[in-house]
Amino acid sequence: MDNEHGHSPEEVATRLTGDRQTSHIKDMIYGGIDGAVTTFAIVAGVEGAGLSHTIIVALGLANIIADGFSMAASNYSGTKAELDDRKRIIEIEERHITENPEGEREELRQILEMRGLSGAVLEQATYEIAQNKENWIGLMLTDEYGLARDEPAPLRAAIATFVAFLIAGAIPLLPFVLGLPNPFITCIFATLLTFFLIGTGKSRWSLAKWWRSGLETLLIGGTAALLAYGVGGLFHPG
Repeated sequence: MDNEHGHSPEEVATRLTGDRQTSHIKDMIYGGIDGAVTTFAIVAGVEGAGLSHTIIVALGLANIIADGFSMAASNYSGTKAELDDRKRIIEIEERHITENPEGEREELRQILEMRGLSGAVLEQATYEIAQNKENWIGLMLTDEYGLARDEPAPLRAAIATFVAFLIAGAIPLLPFVLGLPNPFITCIFATLLTFFLIGTGKSRWSLAKWWRSGLETLLIGGTAALLAYGVGGLFHPG
């Protein structure tokens, strides 16, 4: 198995002290899957109802813009709330350290003890970490409150979601926009392939095999599309 990163002293130091940016893989996968699912659901529903391809394109484009922006805005608001809560907790911890340093130091000591330190090493580590308020509070954030080490980035999360939604959501519409023969059949295969590719890409950050992750996402998206097509068929004029 190839190493994900090097372990020489220099490589470790560079990795730990360098600038870290929050990963937006979750936001992109979330936006991509939802974009493909919702747009194909509209296409399948309208097709199942026997309506014109012009309506499919119009409703599909409206979905890509409106729903994509809605998802991005919701992700921004949710991530911003996480950031605000993080800032609130930091202010609380700063105040507690000022007003009750011994109590906060005891919390720090118990956190380090749960991490496996004991005896003189525990006491020395508690003392050293408490000398740096930023490191002290950072440890409290992760071990007392269960927060991530790095701050969330609301705007970047929203952009990642929106872009992924636009790209994946456009796939089901392309056969109709391009005027391809049998556009709905082409749309089905193109969208199912999109689901599968998103799933295989997702496996890069999981323990699942690429084909298993791809099939899982394909099953989820295909089920949503099948349900939409079935509901649309209930309103078929014939």
